[in-house]
Amino acid sequence: MAAPEPKPPAGAAAARRLAGGCWSAFWDYETPKVIVSMRVNNATCDSDEDCVAGQLDMLGNGLRTGRCIPYYHGSSKTCEVSGWCPVEDGASVSQFLGKMAPNFTILIKNSIHYPKFQFSKGNIENQKDGYLKHCTFHEVSDLYCPIFKLGYIVEQAGENFTELAHTGGVIGVIINWDCDLDMSASNCNPKYSFRRLDPKHVPASSGYNFRFAKYYKINGSTTRTLIKAYGIRIDVIVHGQAGKFSLIPTIINLATALTSIGVGSFLCDWILLTFMNKNKVYSHKKFDKVCTPRHSSGSWPVTLALVLGQATPPPYPCSADPGQAGQPQGEGQSQAWAAPPPRPCPTSAPSEQMVDAPVPGAGPGLGASEPSQQDCTLTDARGLAQL
Repeated sequence: MAAPEPKPPAGAAAARRLAGGCWSAFWDYETPKVIVSMRVNNATCDSDEDCVAGQLDMLGNGLRTGRCIPYYHGSSKTCEVSGWCPVEDGASVSQFLGKMAPNFTILIKNSIHYPKFQFSKGNIENQKDGYLKHCTFHEVSDLYCPIFKLGYIVEQAGENFTELAHTGGVIGVIINWDCDLDMSASNCNPKYSFRRLDPKHVPASSGYNFRFAKYYKINGSTTRTLIKAYGIRIDVIVHGQAGKFSLIPTIINLATALTSIGVGSFLCDWILLTFMNKNKVYSHKKFDKVCTPRHSSGSWPVTLALVLGQATPPPYPCSADPGQAGQPQGEGQSQAWAAPPPRPCPTSAPSEQMVDAPVPGAGPGLGASEPSQQDCTLTDARGLAQL
């Protein structure tokens, strides 16, 4: 049998680790960090006269001390500034809360008031004690529990929470109150919608961040910790409208609409000619029946009379001589009639405007005009005006 190899002593391993640490520490060294203002225009100088003490450059990270000092390498010089070291260079240590923050909750309280209708309502309903301690918003079951999870708000806005948490952003919570106050107050409910407000495709203005600092002293030296925080800002936007039926504005608006399209006069005539007790008088004053109009009138009063049945156009010409009616047309047509017997024209006494003065030398009976035997015309042109 082979003899077992002897194990090294326990202190040998510790000695080797100690030797390795000493060797590594031998090559370590520390050196102060030097910040160089290279992106600042007019920062180079030749002497102290080129650096005005107390002058502030927005990109210079502090006030100038009035000294012209050399760069850490080369022969160039720059103006010295008094500021916080190290300067902000965009590097940051991110404490990302992307896994926890979606479950953070926000309580949004909102109430509305319509002074014209003396109506007020809020988005928190009177419930039993402790209701808000265990509920979260749901559009159907918990509409009046305005406790929103941050992840729910970002999701409803159509954004990815992980991406939004790195750069920040502004989310708008829009609450809309559109109420019909003719119905019960339980039908006047808030409607929520969400959208991103900052332009995420514009790098110069997208995201949301802010800076704040904490000041303290270490060994008598004033020190600060500058924090650049990225976050999600919530803007609550409320708008809405309410209405209630009123008879007077309805009548005014309806009359205005009917007048604007020309229906008002037609409607008034229809009411007077259909429902009034003296509709025959109104019809007699408004319409004059023409026996044989030479032209079919296209004016709206005649059309209205035809529609309402107050005037019927005669199918044949009328005759001033009733004796001529009913005569046969020829010998071979002794039993056939050319047309139904024409009805006589209504006659009326000539008015003063229709009587002409006698003409000297004229025969008897020529001093006054006679009604035409061809057709019947309007005998009282003042009928509509008298009404």
